[in-house]
Amino acid sequence: MSHEQNEMLRTAMSQAPDAETVAQDLARQLIHPHLGFVLFFCSAEYDLQALGDSLRHYFGGVRLVGCTTAGEITSQGYGRGCVSAIGFDHRSFSIACGLIDEMDRFNLFEAQQLVERLVGDCRSNSLAPIKDHSFALTLLDGLSSREEVVLAALSAAFGSIPHFGGSAGDDNHLTNTHVYYDGRFHSGAAAVVLINTWLEFEVFTTHHILPRDEKLVVTHADSHARRVFELNAEPAADEYARLIGVPVESLDHRVFAAHPLAVRINERYYVRSIQKAHPDGSLTFYCAVETGIVLTAMRTGPLMPNLEAVFERLEQRLGPPLLTIGCDCFLRRLEVEATATVAQASAFLRRQRVIGFNTYGEQFNGMHINQTFTGVAIGRPGGRACR
Repeated sequence: MSHEQNEMLRTAMSQAPDAETVAQDLARQLIHPHLGFVLFFCSAEYDLQALGDSLRHYFGGVRLVGCTTAGEITSQGYGRGCVSAIGFDHRSFSIACGLIDEMDRFNLFEAQQLVERLVGDCRSNSLAPIKDHSFALTLLDGLSSREEVVLAALSAAFGSIPHFGGSAGDDNHLTNTHVYYDGRFHSGAAAVVLINTWLEFEVFTTHHILPRDEKLVVTHADSHARRVFELNAEPAADEYARLIGVPVESLDHRVFAAHPLAVRINERYYVRSIQKAHPDGSLTFYCAVETGIVLTAMRTGPLMPNLEAVFERLEQRLGPPLLTIGCDCFLRRLEVEATATVAQASAFLRRQRVIGFNTYGEQFNGMHINQTFTGVAIGRPGGRACR
């Protein structure tokens, strides 16, 4: 890759244990005269107050947006307890960002105002037309339970602009997730980033989940809390455990990852991953669930062949990727770890120049989904001619 291409999208990582050294590491790797924006993903184990202050100090006036994770994807593949970052050259990327600080109250009018401002900011740089040359990234508080409301409003406001994103994680503790905007970390919030570029790109999503014959009807649920009390008129956890053939006491993240449920919309299945089982026999989900919906029992297919096929198709269209920003569900990572294929997956992500994070949910064109790999592949100048 040429020096010029390297400056378009620089990548960085730091495994330093303290916040100030992390900020120093990232600044040393990313800062150059044309740096216009930094996107980062960090372990929730850091002192977030100190990390926010240090990043603001070492990056000066450069805008940064980021979030906490359930695992990082770095230039070396999968990482844990570290920070992974991307620096965007303002000569190739015009970037505008905003914060939704009260996801509970966000509505279509506010979404339209936000998107109009972002489009205006990007357009003022006269880099490329907005239409067909822009995509949006959303980073949402992964424990807010308000992703669907926010995404519905944003999807209507974005119109034909493709958008994707991920829900922030907290290293699988399920207690506190944060997004970073304007120099500090926020909870209960969402960061929205509009990226305009003259480079070719494609927003995509994929999963390796296959349908079984069995169905489960949600017969009692609290949709606001994403909590299901009954499936097929039986205690939800008991019915789910019976369906997959395990004792209810053994239900945990790894069981949920191996035996997902999904809702069918037209001909596509959208996974509704289970977050936890409760002592009262109810189940909490990562996505919206309502009384009356039908859930299809699913099984996992081969993960790596599915991912390899998607990237082969992307390369046929775009050429070798300059970079891919990836939102990879943490349940997929648990599956990779359980099947001892971490080294294989990491090597593949490294070859495809994927930078991103393991999420508590993914977003794709207004849909909040689970157990997917969702992202944007950005092509090199010249695209297919570079192969």
